[in-house]
Amino acid sequence: MREALASWHMGQVFYAYRSHPWHGRVLSQEAMAAWLDLNQAQLSRIESGKPPQDLGKLMRWAHSLKIPADLLWFKLPARKDEASTEATPATAQSAAMTLEVSQAGGLLPVVVNGRTVLVPVDAETIATSGLGSLFGQLVEESAARATEREPMSPLNRRDLLKGGIAAVALPGLGLDELHHVAAALDDAHCYLDGPVVDYFRHVLDKAKRDDGALGPKKTLPVMLGLLGAIEAQARDVKPGVRRELLALGADGAEFAGWLYRDIQQPQAAVFWYDRAMEWAQEADNAAMQGYVLLKKSQMAYDERDALRMLTLAQAAGSDRWQLPARVRAEVTQQEALGRAMLGDPLDVVRGQLADAETLLTNAPEDQPDALGAYFTGHTRLLRDAITYTEAGKPSLAADLFSDVMSTGTLSHRDTGFFNARRAAALALSGEPDEAARVGKASAAVAHEVRSERTVRVLGEVLQTLDRWRSRPAVREFRESLTA
Repeated sequence: MREALASWHMGQVFYAYRSHPWHGRVLSQEAMAAWLDLNQAQLSRIESGKPPQDLGKLMRWAHSLKIPADLLWFKLPARKDEASTEATPATAQSAAMTLEVSQAGGLLPVVVNGRTVLVPVDAETIATSGLGSLFGQLVEESAARATEREPMSPLNRRDLLKGGIAAVALPGLGLDELHHVAAALDDAHCYLDGPVVDYFRHVLDKAKRDDGALGPKKTLPVMLGLLGAIEAQARDVKPGVRRELLALGADGAEFAGWLYRDIQQPQAAVFWYDRAMEWAQEADNAAMQGYVLLKKSQMAYDERDALRMLTLAQAAGSDRWQLPARVRAEVTQQEALGRAMLGDPLDVVRGQLADAETLLTNAPEDQPDALGAYFTGHTRLLRDAITYTEAGKPSLAADLFSDVMSTGTLSHRDTGFFNARRAAALALSGEPDEAARVGKASAAVAHEVRSERTVRVLGEVLQTLDRWRSRPAVREFRESLTA
C-alpha cells in the first residue's frame, strides 16, 4: 500500500486495497466501485489508465477508504521547483505533516472516525470560505520557525493535526479563539466548555447560511471537519457536555446528509442521516429524531419511492416526537405529496395542504436557527407547486412557482433548483419554449453551485421535451445542460 501511495496514482491505491491479504480474498471491482459511487467500468479505467487529477474526487475517495494522514498525500499540479516525484516511507510522515499551500489550493487536516486525514481543497474554496488569511498566518509562522529554529508557540503543528479541521479550517477564528479551540481539543475533558460548543454551533449556522450561495461542494469540507471534531471529542468529555455535543452533531449530520443529497451521493446521505438519528437518540432529542424521519421521507421522493415516502412522513408525524409547529406543517405537506404520488383523490390532497397552511399560519415566530425555521410561506407554496405537479395539475404548479420566484427571496442555489421544477411543470403543460428558457437559466446556476440534484431534474425536463427537440429553444437548453 505504501508503494501504491508513493506512485501518486490513486488507481494503483484502489488495486492495492482490493488485493490486500487482510480481506482474505481479492475484492471485486463491482464491490469496491459501489463504495466509491462509481461503476465497474469507471473503476477499471482508473486502475489501468492515467492517474486522476480531480481534487474533489480524490477527497471523497480518501474519506471512503479512510486513508490515514501518515500515508496520504496527493500530487498537486507540478511546481517549477519540483525535481522528483519519488517518495520514501521516511519522507511520507514529513509530507503528511506539511500544510501544502499553492495556487492549486492546500491540504487540510480533517478528523475522520477519530483519525486525521489530509484532504485537498482548491484555492477557490479557501478564498470563499475565509481560510486564506489563516493559511497565510500559518505559512508565516512556519517560515519564522524555520528561520529562528524555535518551536511554533503553544499552537504547534501537532496541535493543529490533532484538532484537524476544527482547529485549522473553520472560518472566522482569531488567534485567541484558535488557541482556545486547540487547547480544548488537546484535553477535551477539562476544556471543552460552553464557549467552544457555542463556537461549533456558530460554524454550523454559518455553513447553513452559506450553502445557498456557495453550493454543497464548497460547504462539505467544513462540515466534515466539524463533524469529525465533534465525534472525536465527544469520547472524552463530561456526560452533560457529551449530550450537548451530540445534539449539535445530530443537527450537523442531518445537514451533511442534505449536502450529499444535493450532489447525488445517496449512500453517503443515508450514512449521515443514520448518524444524525443515533446521536439524537443518545442526546435524548426527540424532535430531531422526528425531523430526520421527515428528511428521509424527502430523500425517498428523490428516489421516486412514493410508498416509503408516505409511510416515513406518517412516522415523522407521530405525537411522540413533540415537533415544533413549523416542522409539523412540513410533515403534513410531505404526506400530501406522498398521497398525490400514489393517486389519492385531489380533494384529499388539497385538504392536507390546507391543514399544513393552517399549522404554519398558527406557528409562533421562532428563532432564525430553530428547527424548521426555513419553512416559511414561500417554502410552503413551492412545495404545494411540486405536489400539484405530482397530482396532475402542472399548469397550476407553474403559476405557483412563477409567483414565488418573482419575489426574489430565494437563495442562488434554490433559485436554480426551483426553476428546474418550474421548467418541469411548464414542459408537462405543453409550453416547450418557456420550459426550455427557464431550464437553460436553471442549468447555469446548477453548474455554478455544483447541484447534481438540480441537474437530474433538468434531465427529466429534457426527456419531457423530447418531442419538441427540433425547436431552437429546446436545442439551446440541451446544449447548455450538456456543455
